[in-house]
Amino acid sequence: MAREQSPVGADGLEALYPFLYAGAGDVDAVLDQVEQSTVDKVREIVALRGEVLAADRDRLFACAQDLARAFAGGGRLLAFGNGGSSTDAQDLASLFLSPAGDAKPLPAFGLTNDIAVVTALSNDIGFDVVFARQIGAFGRPGDIAVGLSTSGNSANLVRAFDEAARRGLVTVGIAGYDGGKMAELDSIDHLFVVPSPSVHRIQEAQTTLYHALWELTLGALDEFGVDQP
Repeated sequence: MAREQSPVGADGLEALYPFLYAGAGDVDAVLDQVEQSTVDKVREIVALRGEVLAADRDRLFACAQDLARAFAGGGRLLAFGNGGSSTDAQDLASLFLSPAGDAKPLPAFGLTNDIAVVTALSNDIGFDVVFARQIGAFGRPGDIAVGLSTSGNSANLVRAFDEAARRGLVTVGIAGYDGGKMAELDSIDHLFVVPSPSVHRIQEAQTTLYHALWELTLGALDEFGVDQP
């Protein structure tokens, strides 16, 4: 299965970072371009985060309530994704399992952590099942499945969500662009889409989104009067 890629290829980098391809010239001018490029990207991600918040504020609270209810009932969180989204899934799981400060840990696991399992399933059966098979083995009714994708089109995420829904897990999808195939699924309870054509901005906004979801979930657990495990 091909990994998710940015729509900008190697030939497009010059358009994004023209100062890197400039010949010898005015150093101050190049530094000004670098500064302006950085400022533009910061403004872009700030605006995108605001757009996601405006669109998803209520649904983030509703999702956090469902996650808190699942954790309160003994549920565990299973996170998964491919490539950079795999790293984000591991970060998400670590955020719940090993938070900084005084926050208590919640049971969460990254489904790409065990490379032996991932490579065995990929080699013996196929990469499309690497998450669905693990959810089938570990997932219990009342657990939580969180899948991250920039495109929303990853076949192994689609199969994982279908398996998770079939087994009674709370399902959360975090996608980019227009949501892709994930936006067409009935097996995702809570779907959050970052509407951007840039993989970089999508992943930056997704990171903010799941950090906010974590904080809201902790707050919801407090509201339930549940002592976090």
